[in-house]
Amino acid sequence: MPHASFDSLRVVSLESRRAREVEKLIRTYNGEPIVVPSMREVPLSSNAACLQFGHDLLADRFDAIIFFTGVGVRAMMRILETEFPRENLLEKLRGLTVISRGVKPQAALIELRVPITALAPEPATWHEVMSVLDTTLGDRAAGMRLAVQEYGASNPEMLSELVNRFDSVTKVPVYQWALPEDLEPLRSVVREIVRGSVDVVLFMTAVQVIHLFQVADEISMQDDLRLALASTVVVSVGPTTTEELQQYGVKPDFEPSRPKMGFMINEAAQYAGKLLAAKRASLPPDDLSAALPPPSATRKTPASGVQQVAAMTATMAGFTDGLAPLDILHEIGSRIALADPLHLVLERIVKFACAVIPCDSCFVYTVEGEQLILRASKNPHADQVDTLNVPVGEGITGWVAKHRESVAIPKAASEDPRFSFFALLPEDRFEAMLSTPLVCANRVIGVINVQHRDPYFHSDLQRRLLATLGILVGAEIERARLETENLDLSQRLESRKVIDRAKGLLQAELGITEEEAYLTMQKESRQRRRSMRDIAEAILLSEKLRQKPTMSESRA
Repeated sequence: MPHASFDSLRVVSLESRRAREVEKLIRTYNGEPIVVPSMREVPLSSNAACLQFGHDLLADRFDAIIFFTGVGVRAMMRILETEFPRENLLEKLRGLTVISRGVKPQAALIELRVPITALAPEPATWHEVMSVLDTTLGDRAAGMRLAVQEYGASNPEMLSELVNRFDSVTKVPVYQWALPEDLEPLRSVVREIVRGSVDVVLFMTAVQVIHLFQVADEISMQDDLRLALASTVVVSVGPTTTEELQQYGVKPDFEPSRPKMGFMINEAAQYAGKLLAAKRASLPPDDLSAALPPPSATRKTPASGVQQVAAMTATMAGFTDGLAPLDILHEIGSRIALADPLHLVLERIVKFACAVIPCDSCFVYTVEGEQLILRASKNPHADQVDTLNVPVGEGITGWVAKHRESVAIPKAASEDPRFSFFALLPEDRFEAMLSTPLVCANRVIGVINVQHRDPYFHSDLQRRLLATLGILVGAEIERARLETENLDLSQRLESRKVIDRAKGLLQAELGITEEEAYLTMQKESRQRRRSMRDIAEAILLSEKLRQKPTMSESRA
């Protein structure tokens, strides 16, 4: 299987908040990271506009509101709560038409129990926001008073479109982005790019683009930077960032399959080498697509014309290399052939499932009587393995075990009628999940779950892969379970024999009953904090040493 690698390319990231994570990921994929923070997040010097929004909200002067970021939702509430009662604010928000730009503000609004009228889908740019507004409100927007929660940079083009559609539009700025206090690292990275010392540049937000070119302009190198990027691999996290790059005359080489840091770095590691070779060989722009995967593995982004990696390729699955269909069968077969103990088999199944489907959590349960016992886990709650249990028929996991059917929930899993809250289970923290029965000899012997913190639409291929995994590994899990039980039974029988022999010795030497001999051993076991078998083996060893002739006796 091909492994994603930068092959020692020098990779620039302008990330600030998650700089350490980015640096670690780039190193993981064998790149030389140059991580230079390009912005700092600062509260507005005055929150007057946000507080005025609070006054107007409580006075019923708004009909609709658009939320753009989850952090912005929480920041806005913190500011407003300094002057207004929280419940009064929430009551008014719940009465508005609420539009969420993507899943992050959605999660924050769910926490506040504010109903969402419409959700802009990925990639959740302002274009998707406008589309969902037109679909949801249509001509009604003309008579509505709109508030727009802003976080970071403002978007004049979007605001202009909103003004044309609504009766009134009020901006509610909460935070703004500023350049770092020390600009020398940014100036240095501009010079490095211009000198051709950088191979790959990762842009994760539109503000990173603005600030990099702003610093380049201050040192009179903006044109040089634009020219240098033409021979550097440029990766944009998504359409909003791509639009900003194109404003500066830079066309990104591609966008990742999902606008996430992990996907972006993984796919950059896969394709950067070929793209860089093509660009520095002075291929015409139209020929650069030859360095990317074939058309079946990429799709066009209509608004920008920038290629985007498909959601699932033969060599990509989140943070690890993905698996082609033939590789999948080979991997499953290899695991079955090893004939390892049950827990080791289950741990490998968890790792394999996480490679096939990028997820935040994976659980494997086995059916034991009327209970499902957690036997393997990828975070969280690994400490609950072998102790946590779910009754068959309860919750989504129990439903899958009882009905022998897979369940795929793309979002709001906790709102599914089959969902039950279990205090020790983390499902309530996940938006999406895919649950599949593990089957052997026409009966369910377990359930495997993959879960996601954000909404996630499982492809038909992913559903079939997990279902196939459930069928193929069911027999292996049952074999491993039976072997583990047999081994445990054999060990218990052997222990029983050793304990019985030790009891017999004590009875003969001390002239006590069998029960008294057992109680004597049990007392020693508790005092010494050793197993009964350990105590029995010590008694037998002592007897054996007493019976062995000494050296002087042997000479006599």
